[in-house]
Amino acid sequence: MTEWVIRLIDSGGYWGIAFLMVLENVFPPIPSELIMGIGGIRVAQGRMEWLPLLFAGTVGTTVGNLSWYFVGRLLGFERLKPLVDRHGRWLTMEWRDVEHLDRIFERYGQYAVFIFRFMPAFRTMISLPAGLFRMGLFRFLGWTFAGALIWNIILVAAGWVLGSAVTEIDTYLGPVTTACIVLAVITYVWRLAVWKPRGDRE
Repeated sequence: MTEWVIRLIDSGGYWGIAFLMVLENVFPPIPSELIMGIGGIRVAQGRMEWLPLLFAGTVGTTVGNLSWYFVGRLLGFERLKPLVDRHGRWLTMEWRDVEHLDRIFERYGQYAVFIFRFMPAFRTMISLPAGLFRMGLFRFLGWTFAGALIWNIILVAAGWVLGSAVTEIDTYLGPVTTACIVLAVITYVWRLAVWKPRGDRE
Protein backbone atom coordinates (compact mmCIF):
# COMPACT_ATOMS: atom_id res chain seq x y z
CA MET A 1 0.00 0.00 0.00
CA THR A 2 2.87 2.38 0.80
CA GLU A 3 4.20 2.45 -2.76
CA TRP A 4 0.74 3.10 -4.22
CA VAL A 5 0.15 6.00 -1.81
CA ILE A 6 3.58 7.51 -2.62
CA ARG A 7 2.95 7.29 -6.37
CA LEU A 8 -0.46 8.93 -6.06
CA ILE A 9 0.91 11.74 -3.87
CA ASP A 10 3.85 12.38 -6.18
CA SER A 11 1.70 12.38 -9.31
CA GLY A 12 -1.33 14.19 -7.89
CA GLY A 13 0.33 16.61 -5.50
CA TYR A 14 -2.12 18.34 -3.16
CA TRP A 15 -5.05 16.97 -5.15
CA GLY A 16 -3.65 13.49 -4.57
CA ILE A 17 -3.45 14.19 -0.83
CA ALA A 18 -7.05 15.43 -0.74
CA PHE A 19 -8.28 12.44 -2.76
CA LEU A 20 -6.47 9.96 -0.51
CA MET A 21 -7.83 11.60 2.63
CA VAL A 22 -11.37 11.37 1.27
CA LEU A 23 -10.80 7.68 0.60
CA GLU A 24 -9.25 7.19 4.04
CA ASN A 25 -12.46 8.37 5.66
CA VAL A 26 -14.78 6.39 3.40
CA PHE A 27 -12.63 3.23 3.53
CA PRO A 28 -10.76 3.46 6.87
CA PRO A 29 -8.12 0.78 6.08
CA ILE A 30 -6.17 3.46 4.18
CA PRO A 31 -4.21 5.12 7.02
CA SER A 32 -4.14 8.92 7.30
CA GLU A 33 -0.91 8.52 9.28
CA LEU A 34 0.80 7.22 6.17
CA ILE A 35 -0.72 9.79 3.79
CA MET A 36 0.05 12.89 5.84
CA GLY A 37 3.35 11.45 7.06
CA ILE A 38 4.54 11.15 3.48
CA GLY A 39 3.26 14.67 2.91
CA GLY A 40 5.50 15.78 5.78
CA ILE A 41 8.47 14.10 4.11
CA ARG A 42 7.73 16.01 0.91
CA VAL A 43 7.67 19.26 2.93
CA ALA A 44 11.09 18.41 4.38
CA GLN A 45 12.34 17.76 0.83
CA GLY A 46 11.01 21.11 -0.39
CA ARG A 47 8.50 19.45 -2.73
CA MET A 48 5.40 20.59 -0.82
CA GLU A 49 4.44 23.49 1.43
CA TRP A 50 2.95 23.25 4.93
CA LEU A 51 -0.21 25.32 4.49
CA PRO A 52 -1.46 23.90 1.16
CA LEU A 53 -0.70 20.39 2.41
CA LEU A 54 -2.64 20.89 5.65
CA PHE A 55 -5.51 22.53 3.79
CA ALA A 56 -5.75 19.70 1.24
CA GLY A 57 -5.53 16.98 3.88
CA THR A 58 -8.05 18.59 6.24
CA VAL A 59 -10.57 19.38 3.51
CA GLY A 60 -10.24 15.80 2.25
CA THR A 61 -10.84 14.46 5.75
CA THR A 62 -13.90 16.66 6.24
CA VAL A 63 -15.42 15.72 2.87
CA GLY A 64 -14.83 12.02 3.54
CA ASN A 65 -16.56 12.28 6.92
CA LEU A 66 -19.54 13.97 5.30
CA SER A 67 -20.39 10.73 3.48
CA TRP A 68 -21.04 8.89 6.77
CA TYR A 69 -22.79 11.91 8.25
CA PHE A 70 -25.28 11.95 5.37
CA VAL A 71 -25.79 8.19 5.64
CA GLY A 72 -26.88 8.83 9.23
CA ARG A 73 -29.14 11.72 8.21
CA LEU A 74 -30.76 9.65 5.45
CA LEU A 75 -31.38 6.74 7.79
CA GLY A 76 -32.85 9.19 10.27
CA PHE A 77 -33.47 9.10 13.99
CA GLU A 78 -37.14 8.16 13.57
CA ARG A 79 -36.34 5.13 11.42
CA LEU A 80 -34.21 3.74 14.22
CA LYS A 81 -37.18 2.84 16.42
CA PRO A 82 -38.49 -0.18 14.48
CA LEU A 83 -34.88 -1.34 14.06
CA VAL A 84 -34.21 -1.07 17.78
CA ASP A 85 -37.58 -2.63 18.70
CA ARG A 86 -36.87 -5.59 16.45
CA HIS A 87 -33.14 -6.08 16.95
CA GLY A 88 -32.55 -4.48 20.34
CA ARG A 89 -31.06 -7.71 21.66
CA TRP A 90 -28.26 -7.63 19.09
CA LEU A 91 -27.83 -3.89 19.40
CA THR A 92 -27.78 -4.29 23.21
CA MET A 93 -30.09 -1.31 23.67
CA GLU A 94 -33.71 -0.33 24.03
CA TRP A 95 -35.45 2.71 22.60
CA ARG A 96 -35.10 4.61 25.88
CA ASP A 97 -31.34 4.08 25.59
CA VAL A 98 -31.39 5.63 22.12
CA GLU A 99 -33.38 8.60 23.43
CA HIS A 100 -30.81 9.01 26.20
CA LEU A 101 -27.97 8.93 23.67
CA ASP A 102 -29.82 11.50 21.58
CA ARG A 103 -29.96 13.90 24.54
CA ILE A 104 -26.28 13.33 25.31
CA PHE A 105 -25.25 13.85 21.69
CA GLU A 106 -27.33 17.00 21.43
CA ARG A 107 -25.41 18.43 24.36
CA TYR A 108 -21.92 17.01 23.92
CA GLY A 109 -21.82 15.66 20.37
CA GLN A 110 -19.30 18.24 19.15
CA TYR A 111 -16.77 17.04 21.72
CA ALA A 112 -17.23 13.43 20.61
CA VAL A 113 -16.70 14.40 16.96
CA PHE A 114 -13.57 16.37 17.91
CA ILE A 115 -12.01 13.78 20.26
CA PHE A 116 -12.73 10.78 18.01
CA ARG A 117 -10.62 12.40 15.27
CA PHE A 118 -7.57 11.19 17.24
CA MET A 119 -8.69 7.56 17.65
CA PRO A 120 -7.55 4.79 15.25
CA ALA A 121 -10.27 2.81 13.46
CA PHE A 122 -13.18 4.77 15.00
CA ARG A 123 -12.55 8.36 13.96
CA THR A 124 -14.66 7.98 10.82
CA MET A 125 -17.52 6.07 12.44
CA ILE A 126 -18.38 8.94 14.81
CA SER A 127 -19.82 10.72 11.77
CA LEU A 128 -22.65 8.18 11.54
CA PRO A 129 -24.23 8.93 14.96
CA ALA A 130 -23.63 12.64 14.30
CA GLY A 131 -25.97 12.31 11.34
CA LEU A 132 -28.39 9.95 13.07
CA PHE A 133 -28.82 12.26 16.05
CA ARG A 134 -29.29 15.28 13.77
CA MET A 135 -26.19 17.21 14.74
CA GLY A 136 -26.21 20.53 12.87
CA LEU A 137 -24.27 20.38 9.63
CA PHE A 138 -22.13 23.45 10.28
CA ARG A 139 -21.41 22.38 13.85
CA PHE A 140 -20.35 18.97 12.53
CA LEU A 141 -18.18 20.51 9.81
CA GLY A 142 -16.52 22.94 12.21
CA TRP A 143 -15.58 20.36 14.86
CA THR A 144 -14.55 17.79 12.25
CA PHE A 145 -12.32 20.34 10.50
CA ALA A 146 -10.78 21.49 13.80
CA GLY A 147 -10.00 17.98 15.03
CA ALA A 148 -8.70 16.88 11.62
CA LEU A 149 -6.49 19.98 11.33
CA ILE A 150 -4.79 19.33 14.68
CA TRP A 151 -4.30 15.64 13.87
CA ASN A 152 -2.90 16.46 10.43
CA ILE A 153 -0.46 19.00 11.89
CA ILE A 154 0.86 16.25 14.18
CA LEU A 155 1.21 13.79 11.30
CA VAL A 156 2.89 16.24 8.94
CA ALA A 157 5.28 17.30 11.70
CA ALA A 158 6.13 13.63 12.33
CA GLY A 159 6.91 13.13 8.64
CA TRP A 160 8.96 16.33 8.53
CA VAL A 161 11.00 15.33 11.61
CA LEU A 162 11.40 11.60 11.01
CA GLY A 163 12.01 11.73 7.29
CA SER A 164 11.86 8.56 5.20
CA ALA A 165 11.35 6.33 8.24
CA VAL A 166 7.71 7.41 8.22
CA THR A 167 7.17 5.39 5.04
CA GLU A 168 7.34 2.34 7.29
CA ILE A 169 4.65 3.62 9.64
CA ASP A 170 2.02 1.24 8.27
CA THR A 171 4.16 -1.63 9.57
CA TYR A 172 3.54 -0.40 13.11
CA LEU A 173 0.14 1.16 12.53
CA GLY A 174 -1.52 -2.06 11.40
CA PRO A 175 -1.19 -3.90 14.74
CA VAL A 176 -2.46 -0.85 16.68
CA THR A 177 -5.55 -0.54 14.50
CA THR A 178 -6.16 -4.29 14.69
CA ALA A 179 -5.86 -4.20 18.48
CA CYS A 180 -8.47 -1.44 18.68
CA ILE A 181 -10.87 -3.42 16.50
CA VAL A 182 -10.32 -6.62 18.51
CA LEU A 183 -10.94 -4.71 21.74
CA ALA A 184 -14.18 -3.30 20.32
CA VAL A 185 -15.33 -6.80 19.27
CA ILE A 186 -14.52 -8.25 22.71
CA THR A 187 -16.40 -5.41 24.40
CA TYR A 188 -19.44 -6.01 22.18
CA VAL A 189 -19.42 -9.79 22.80
CA TRP A 190 -19.17 -9.21 26.56
CA ARG A 191 -22.03 -6.69 26.47
CA LEU A 192 -24.11 -9.07 24.35
CA ALA A 193 -23.56 -11.86 26.88
CA VAL A 194 -24.56 -9.83 29.94
CA TRP A 195 -27.20 -7.48 28.48
CA LYS A 196 -30.82 -7.86 29.49
CA PRO A 197 -33.82 -5.66 28.66
CA ARG A 198 -34.58 -3.23 31.46
CA GLY A 199 -37.92 -4.96 32.05
CA ASP A 200 -36.17 -8.25 32.84
CA ARG A 201 -33.88 -6.49 35.28
CA GLU A 202 -36.79 -4.91 37.05
